[in-house]
Amino acid sequence: MSDLELDTLTIIKYPDPRLRKACDPVTVFDDNLRALATRMVELMNQAEGIGLAAPQVGILSQMFVCGVIGKPDEWMAFVNPTLADLDGPMEAAEEGCLSIPDVNVTIRRAVSCRIDALDLDGNPIAYTASDLIARCWQHECDHLQGRLIVDRMSPADQVANRRALKRLESRFRG
Repeated sequence: MSDLELDTLTIIKYPDPRLRKACDPVTVFDDNLRALATRMVELMNQAEGIGLAAPQVGILSQMFVCGVIGKPDEWMAFVNPTLADLDGPMEAAEEGCLSIPDVNVTIRRAVSCRIDALDLDGNPIAYTASDLIARCWQHECDHLQGRLIVDRMSPADQVANRRALKRLESRFRG
């Protein structure tokens, strides 16, 4: 991917069909992958998010970045991630998504988990987290499988978000 192509990457919006595709494992670890991760972090920080998966920028590869709002230089990339040890009670909390603006859904997720992945050089990494970071990892791994927060909406969430979803669908068609 050239610098020009990276510069034109944007966060794609629901209901773009690329958001529904399961992603392929990353097999090449090079400067292009590192540049993609850096661009994704820029987009994530501009949108004031804490995570962004490659399919959210139209790249169907198993990679996501996550960071901390207000600390734009503190971020990590996770390539070909798997989650394990999803522990603790399932806790319900409201989630949003950079690809589905103005939609918030109450989702039950494990309070803590472990992530096993590769870094941008192809080296194995493993971390354990709880609360917001664990929730972020679970949300981004859902993206890599083509699952969205709208798939987890309760009937109340469907009613509350109907207008926003219709607006996104209309913009996508128009």
